[in-house]
Amino acid sequence: MTVYESDLPGVGKKHEVELGDESRLVIVTHNTGKREVFRRESADSDSEKLFELDDKLARKVGTLLEGAYFQPVHSEDIQTLLGDDTLIEWVEIEAGSEVAGQTLAESDLRQVTGASVIAIERGDEVITSPGGDATVEVGDRLVVIGPREACRNFVDLVEGS
Repeated sequence: MTVYESDLPGVGKKHEVELGDESRLVIVTHNTGKREVFRRESADSDSEKLFELDDKLARKVGTLLEGAYFQPVHSEDIQTLLGDDTLIEWVEIEAGSEVAGQTLAESDLRQVTGASVIAIERGDEVITSPGGDATVEVGDRLVVIGPREACRNFVDLVEGS
C-alpha cells in the first residue's frame, strides 16, 4: 500500500491511498478539520466524492477504523506483543490436554513454562487473576502472559506438542 501526501495551499492536506486494484482513496483534510473522502478509479481519472465528515465525527470514525474498540481475529492463534519480547496469548484447552481437570497449582504451568495465566475465559464468563485453586476445564481459553519462548513452551505443554 502506497500513500501519497500533498499540501493544498489555503485548504489543508490531501492523502491518496492505493487500494490494490489501481483505484485510490483520496482524503482531503481541510484546515477547518472537515474531511472529504473521494474515490478515483485510477491515478489519471477524475475523483468521485463519497462523503464528507466534520472533524469530531472523522476522529470517531478513524478510531473505529484503527481498531481501537474492536480488533477482529484473523487466525486461530491470537497473540499480542507487549514491548520487545513479552506476549499475551490465548490458548484453548482441548480434550486430551494433560492440564484439563487440574488446578493451576497442580499443573505447575508457571514454574514449568515461565508463562503466567492472567485470565480464564469459560463460555461467557471471564475469571480474572485466577488463583492456584482455579480448575482448568476442557473448552477454557487461558489468557497467558510471558516472554515469547515461555509462551511457546506453554502452548506446547498444553497442546501436548
